Amino acid sequence: MVTVASTRPFVALITGSSRGIGAATALYFAKQGYDVCINYKSDLASAQLVASEVESFGVRAQIVKADVSQEADVLALFTHIDKEFGQLNVLVNNAGILKPQMPLLDMSAERINAVLTTNITSAFLCSREAVKRMVNGGSIVNVSSGAAKTGSPNEYIDYAASKGAMDTFTIGLAKEVASKGIRVNSVRPALIYTDMHGDGGEKNRVDRLKNKLPLGRGGTPEEVAAAIYFLASEQASFTTASFIDVAGGL
Repeated sequence: MVTVASTRPFVALITGSSRGIGAATALYFAKQGYDVCINYKSDLASAQLVASEVESFGVRAQIVKADVSQEADVLALFTHIDKEFGQLNVLVNNAGILKPQMPLLDMSAERINAVLTTNITSAFLCSREAVKRMVNGGSIVNVSSGAAKTGSPNEYIDYAASKGAMDTFTIGLAKEVASKGIRVNSVRPALIYTDMHGDGGEKNRVDRLKNKLPLGRGGTPEEVAAAIYFLASEQASFTTASFIDVAGGL
């Protein structure tokens, strides 16, 4: 955990935490005694289920609706955190979207801009507000993707490019804020069993491709959450501008 001059529970904000990796991460931090801010964009019912599970570990959960690609929503989200928690120790930039598989020749500017804004602008805005509040140090963990290395040709190179930008952002921000006692790292999941593959038009994509991985199987959101927590924790106190691939050897 991040060392702060407070006896209050540590607080983690996980963006896009109503499902998949985000939900698993919220539960993982709750198990470690963190209060958790659960951010969602549209699925309130799922966010409420995650909050109920978080609270079952004896910690606090706050649910905040916000499109974190929009500055006004981000400002409102962090104002809520200030009011309800009074501090922020960990930010996990997990929010992201995936559009249906297609080659570049079929992609519109509207689609490309939606992916880049949601996946990248959100991380910039949330990190900016988090850094303002981490006056006693803190940790930011960005959720990138193995697609940043493979490029996802003929499927979603826009998504892959957004994650490549996330990798560059991780390195640059880590160097900017190191002197403030804030560490910035990233995980790069790949072929994880989540609903996001359905957003791309192939809900069974992991099963189609898993045999190409050295480990021969897909991963779970909980395995990604464990890596995220490690990077946020004191176990990684000398680690910044670094990456953990949770990708079965991809």
